[in-house]
Amino acid sequence: MAFDQAKADEICSQIAERAVSLDAILSAPGMPKKTQVYGWLRDNPSFAENYTRARESQADTDADEIANIRQRVVDGDLTPEQGRVAIDSLKWSAGKRSPKKYGDKVQHDVDGKLEITLVDATKRED
Repeated sequence: MAFDQAKADEICSQIAERAVSLDAILSAPGMPKKTQVYGWLRDNPSFAENYTRARESQADTDADEIANIRQRVVDGDLTPEQGRVAIDSLKWSAGKRSPKKYGDKVQHDVDGKLEITLVDATKRED
């Protein structure tokens, strides 16, 4: 299948808005095969850029879904264990897709002593 802008736009839209897998999107009738989409990503810089932005937006969708999962636990639709697994998965996904925004903060505290010895190269002892 040759590059199809409408299908490319639909793929990016579904990734960004629904946070579904590429496999799930491509399982719909009339959608290209995964290898074709990978070819489009390789050969079409505009699609590759839009796809990358959609994946980054997916992090926001994942983060928003956490509140929905929490409410489902409160309402009794999910057990706390089910909610924990779902939320941990969404946190991981959001953190990988947008590490500056949703990733774990890594802090390095360094405590030490620095000693510097200056040597005057113009004063050589022979």
